[in-house]
Amino acid sequence: MVDESAFPEASVLLAFRAGNVRSFAEPFELSLLATTMAKKEGVRQVTWRQGGRPLGVLPVAGIFGANASGKSNVLRAMNDMRLHVLHSFRSSSPTGGILRRPYSLEPAYRSAPSRFEIDLVLHGVRHEYGFVLDDAKVLEEWAYHYPRGRPALLFHRRPEGVDLGSADRAKGRAVLELLRPNALFLSTAASANHGGLLPLYAWFERNLLLAEAGSRPFRQAVTAQLLDDATMRNRVLDLLRAADLGITGARQIEPDPVTRERMQRALRIILGREEEPDGLADGTDISSFGVALTHRGADAEVDMDAEDESLGTLVWFGLVGPVVSALATGAVMLADELDSSLHPALVAQLVRLFQDQRSNPRRAQLIFNSHDAALLGDTGEESALGRDQVWFTEKSGGASRLYPLSDLAPRKDEAVGKRYLAGRYGAVPILSHGQFVAAIGDLTPGVE
Repeated sequence: MVDESAFPEASVLLAFRAGNVRSFAEPFELSLLATTMAKKEGVRQVTWRQGGRPLGVLPVAGIFGANASGKSNVLRAMNDMRLHVLHSFRSSSPTGGILRRPYSLEPAYRSAPSRFEIDLVLHGVRHEYGFVLDDAKVLEEWAYHYPRGRPALLFHRRPEGVDLGSADRAKGRAVLELLRPNALFLSTAASANHGGLLPLYAWFERNLLLAEAGSRPFRQAVTAQLLDDATMRNRVLDLLRAADLGITGARQIEPDPVTRERMQRALRIILGREEEPDGLADGTDISSFGVALTHRGADAEVDMDAEDESLGTLVWFGLVGPVVSALATGAVMLADELDSSLHPALVAQLVRLFQDQRSNPRRAQLIFNSHDAALLGDTGEESALGRDQVWFTEKSGGASRLYPLSDLAPRKDEAVGKRYLAGRYGAVPILSHGQFVAAIGDLTPGVE
């Protein structure tokens, strides 16, 4: 058993809430607070205020559902919030509006505001932060913390003005001089070096990193950089070997100045310090970052060209760096289509890295979506996830909704995987073989 008291001031995510964003018309919430259904060995006890009882927090949440049901949009909404925080001041035009993605299938929602909220423990103190915005401006924004169990104001922005908390009011007034209608107060405060709000801003910079197909080249840059780090190299190599992909090692090729700058730009983009330019990822592979993977041949080890590697190998290479980094720093990682091109057994092992306190003593968190019912198990004991770590998405009338398995009161020994595939929890596609056949038509030779 790992002594988690060695990390008393963990920063962890407790809940994310949003509304009128992407395929979600109505408000939804994803909670990582443990319930009575939790697998006890997976619950992390996290101090949230001075002298308070710890909160039970979950290290993993998995989202399951049919294609186009909204699974990915839960993660993308979290990433949207992160990008608003990181870029709204430094990247938006002073006279422009706000780029957002409201629910678009009904006209009333297109002009209605979007809402984002987050509940987290930051350096041992609970924080709540959120904002409401439309296409033109920020309508409301707030941040509170709970150093002694009751909410204390950091700031609250409304149309009539901004209420400042008691800490560093002089710096807060300086931020007001820079504040624009289309920029978040938190983003502006970070640019003004507001000491009281920098930790909250820095949390967004280091967390909610979205691993999706389009970000693979940037994540490969993270893995390549860790291979160049003496303290991280062996961890990365061991995970590459452990996946049974035939990899025996990784040889680093000294990149030329152009390649090195390409890698540094990729790292700045994934950390949110620079916006992604068009075309940067085009033609990028692991060799672009100075890495060649080594495989064991009949009589010697052989370097493989990137184009000869399997897609699963390249996907795993792009995951290993962010996973090692998240576990080492206690970050929150978002993984879209975690099972894409990876064997279910490998996906389950990745999930267990976050569940196991020995490999995850810093309380890193993984939020992912998947189609792989094997992760749910045929019994409670077989499942890689506890019953309160499973969430579902489904669409009704074009709009997505998110709901937890725990709301359906599953038994401890319930065959969740089988019941999910049988449609007992919803969140599965409704398909008709006859409709598929009719779509193709009769292809019998000589028959029109």
